[in-house]
Amino acid sequence: MSDERQTEKTEAARRAALPPAAQRALAEADARRAANPEPERPRELGGRKGLEPVRYGDWEKKGIAIDF
Repeated sequence: MSDERQTEKTEAARRAALPPAAQRALAEADARRAANPEPERPRELGGRKGLEPVRYGDWEKKGIAIDF
């Protein structure tokens, strides 16, 4: 929990150091993300369970290295 607080403090300090135009842009982006939540993606039929290996670099399945 203290790591989360530290990260929030660091992020707040980093944002405070930005120019006003950048702060406004970040605030607008946060508002857009809050107003438009990401839609639920359809489930893949017959696909691999778990996280997407291309995105997360997980190139093994059941202990065997795989390649596409």
